[in-house]
Amino acid sequence: MTKIEKNITISGKRKKAIAKATIKKGNGKVLINKKPYENLDFFRRLTIKEPIEIAKKVLGNFDFDIKINIKGGGSESQISAARLALARSLVKFTKSEELKRAFTAYDKNLLVADTRRKEPNKPGDSKARKKRQKSFR
Repeated sequence: MTKIEKNITISGKRKKAIAKATIKKGNGKVLINKKPYENLDFFRRLTIKEPIEIAKKVLGNFDFDIKINIKGGGSESQISAARLALARSLVKFTKSEELKRAFTAYDKNLLVADTRRKEPNKPGDSKARKKRQKSFR
């Protein structure tokens, strides 16, 4: 590890959800919307825990306090955005190339945003893709 700054704010997006993670030196607390991530339900907690566990393996310890504020989108999009912001903030804060490689090897979406969006509805139709068949008889 090289020089570490005081605190950094990084954002992550998924669909309409935007998560902003602020990271600083601390004792390993991760707060999501001012609540500990341990209070989330099981699968969402596991999703957030993945980058934390990888960071512990690579860096040896996890002595960072991370506050994540999420707005917009649905619950799954919010968790994905928070996971992205968390992983990005860890890489930027530690400046560790080894951590970056570990995240990319585990899951590319830990560092790269998923840019897929909902396709807009076509004019005169209530759906995005196939039109309904027209009956003449």
